[in-house]
Amino acid sequence: MLYRMGAETLTCQPDFVAETEREVLMLEVKEAGKLNDPEVLKKAKAAREWCAQASKHALEHGGRPWRYALVSHDEVLSNRSLEGLVGGAVRD
Repeated sequence: MLYRMGAETLTCQPDFVAETEREVLMLEVKEAGKLNDPEVLKKAKAAREWCAQASKHALEHGGRPWRYALVSHDEVLSNRSLEGLVGGAVRD
């Protein structure tokens, strides 16, 4: 996925992609103190736009919609389900 920072075009890969029965989730885990960092926000915007395009294509071809979630690192717990984790997402 591509995003822009000033004049530079940069690439990034999501931390996780998880597929459920109803959707495909693109998950990005960030340190709690960096959730409002300008670069994190640019990446999140690019990821949401990518997911919108991927959803459109998937739905036209019988697939599942895509959704992006930005998750604080302190929300990732061993006893938390995927739905519980995404429910605690900072932004999606």
